[in-house]
Amino acid sequence: METAMAPQAQSATPAGSKSPPPPAPAGRARSHRTAVPWWFVLPALAFFAFAVLVPSARGAVYSFTDWDGLARSFSFVGLEQYRALFADENARDALVHTLLIAFAVTIVQNAVGLLLALGVNSRIKSRNVLRVFFFAPAVITPVVTAYLWKYLYSPEGAVNAAFEALGLGFLAQNWLGDSDIALWSVVAVIVWQFAGYSMVIFLAGLQSIPKEIYEASDMDGAGPVRRFWHIVRPMLAPAFTINLMLSLVGGLKLFDQVWVMTQGGPGGATDTLSTVIYREAFQFNAFAYSTAMAVVLTLFVIVLSGVQYGYLGRQEKRNS
Repeated sequence: METAMAPQAQSATPAGSKSPPPPAPAGRARSHRTAVPWWFVLPALAFFAFAVLVPSARGAVYSFTDWDGLARSFSFVGLEQYRALFADENARDALVHTLLIAFAVTIVQNAVGLLLALGVNSRIKSRNVLRVFFFAPAVITPVVTAYLWKYLYSPEGAVNAAFEALGLGFLAQNWLGDSDIALWSVVAVIVWQFAGYSMVIFLAGLQSIPKEIYEASDMDGAGPVRRFWHIVRPMLAPAFTINLMLSLVGGLKLFDQVWVMTQGGPGGATDTLSTVIYREAFQFNAFAYSTAMAVVLTLFVIVLSGVQYGYLGRQEKRNS
């Protein structure tokens, strides 16, 4: 009898106490946990939609009109602005310049940034000072940098004066006034300013590589070049993805440095899509035309960055 009554006594609940509620279904609890964070993101998303998405959508609509940016009324003209855009020789030249700047900056900036990162990742005593020195230009605003280099590039500026002092006067140029070299002079300024930024990202990737891997490669007799190509380079794939994406998108959208240093000159030799968009909208009041050009630029950025991200993502998976 005692053994038979024991389970009943254990299972009995005290008088007046409530039984615990049944557990919620697993699916409902999981959906509740995932839905809560969206309430915290909602204010930022609402502000982003109000400040970016809605104006962008309205701008895309204006590209199908003849609005000049000032009149209260406008008419829909279909694809007329886009036909004029692709028939405009200046716009085509600006597109070529934009692509040249974007690809040149992407290649040179990341190459210089990688070399700097490899250098300051060594055991030299001044590595911390050099890191600060190389990264410092990246924290200067682009407009200030452009005005500084506009002065340095002037015919009587410091660049030509340095060549004269070194006995290399034949290298002195009208850096921003010669249509053959003005574009590349602007590219050099961009690389000078942001190579240190790429360096920091590559340096973070280098310092995340375990020392044991370097020691194992030394034991296997791998030289510096072979170790970099077969060990360091694959493990830097995430850093390459970030740097290449940032530099490509930044090159495609470039405006500040070009406008301050050359305003697209001489003779349109440094015009980019961004400078033409600004000029058409705010100097010629061709708002609908400039909006159509902005839509084309946006599509270029989306397509090129998407293709690049897809390729680099596959490379990361292959190296992982």
